[in-house]
Amino acid sequence: QVQLVESGGGLVQAGGSLRLSCTASGAIVSIFGVGWYRQAPGKQRELVAAISSSGSTNYADSAKGRFTISRDNAKNTVYLQMNDLKPEDTAVYYCNAVRASWRLDYWGQGTQVTVSS
Repeated sequence: QVQLVESGGGLVQAGGSLRLSCTASGAIVSIFGVGWYRQAPGKQRELVAAISSSGSTNYADSAKGRFTISRDNAKNTVYLQMNDLKPEDTAVYYCNAVRASWRLDYWGQGTQVTVSS
């Protein structure tokens, strides 16, 4: 049974920082491509940042320069460091691990990030 558990969300003032963690159990996270998504009320879920199994990264335009995705293989965890947070970053953040060739696709339960102005 593969589980992804997100943590690190919370309430922060605009300009502040948070680091989200996505820890996998039952699977080795480094074999997956892992993405951080977010969904604000009334909006579609959107990709914020992703890291491939080879370590390459990509970011949504809204995240470039402020967010950094990284992976700690020893801890089987993927992080999303978020700096200079803005009220429009308020959303539930989810991590998603995919290995398409094996048709594996897992989601975490989400963690709430609220940025006050």
